[in-house]
Amino acid sequence: MTARGMRHALAAAMILSVAATPAAAQQSMVEDVTIAVPNFTFTLTPNFIAEELGLWAKHGLRVKTVQISGVGATNAVIAGSADFSQAGGSTLTRAAARGQRLLAIANTAERNIVTITMRKAVAAAANFDASAPLEKRAEVLRGKTFGVGSINANPHAYLLVIAARAGITPDGLRVTALEGNAMLAAFQSRQIDGMSNSPPFPLKPVIDGASVVIASGAAGDPPNAIPFAYNVIVARPDTCEKRRSVCQKMAQVMKEALEYLHAHPTEVVAILAKRFPNLERALIEAAFEDIRKSTPRVPVVTREALENSDDFNVAAGFMKAADKLKSYDGLFTDQFLK
Repeated sequence: MTARGMRHALAAAMILSVAATPAAAQQSMVEDVTIAVPNFTFTLTPNFIAEELGLWAKHGLRVKTVQISGVGATNAVIAGSADFSQAGGSTLTRAAARGQRLLAIANTAERNIVTITMRKAVAAAANFDASAPLEKRAEVLRGKTFGVGSINANPHAYLLVIAARAGITPDGLRVTALEGNAMLAAFQSRQIDGMSNSPPFPLKPVIDGASVVIASGAAGDPPNAIPFAYNVIVARPDTCEKRRSVCQKMAQVMKEALEYLHAHPTEVVAILAKRFPNLERALIEAAFEDIRKSTPRVPVVTREALENSDDFNVAAGFMKAADKLKSYDGLFTDQFLK
């Protein structure tokens, strides 16, 4: 090869090297993100899988998870103090109705993973029939005291929606916000009659034979709330514009975690047992079954799921029917899951 030819070859190689560098660097670059979550329950099973399998690191994310009760987790994203939040679609649509628009990039639960349980003796005194239609089952809620994960969050809304099926208004119930372990303690001391929350906590007294299930989102109550945007990964739209790679990585981690959840149920139960070492195996398995039934194969956010969440807001009395969104454009995307 002549000297001139050698120079041309070297120049071409340098051009190819420079062109390849950005993509390679983006793939290997570790990026810090903060995820705000409303509570630590089995709803976070995809996150636990991601940590156990090293999926965050695999996709170049260094994740800090912070717990901020209820809608405060979403407010942290709105304020810019967290990059992502895991929240109900109903929280997303309520924020949009107030002009605080966020972007949902994934949905890890397409059913409302909340269970309402009640002390067996209290339910029996009200002639509860577990095989009755939902409207009849809901009548037993009237005048009772319930622990919910957070006021104005999804477990509270679920209780109000089910109660409304029996014509019970919010003032026909007594509700108090309690963290999971505190909820169990309140139940044991008879300060509350029942619970409305995501698994595993409401199922603990059921496994122990002390409670009965009044309604279960995982089992399809109410039927008009399927599909549902129960646990959406949300970010500010400008986050996904300025830091597109972190939204891409976050969505891909969730996609892989859900694939693993369905393919390896025994291993996932073992992961949950490590996360909740004080819970008995039977409770973990029962709670995971609710999670499995509610988890989509691919965490795509759909317009129908968001609209059902919006209708859920109205049914709970958290939003007036007139304030329901006319369009969901710009509130969700599947581009980061491709």
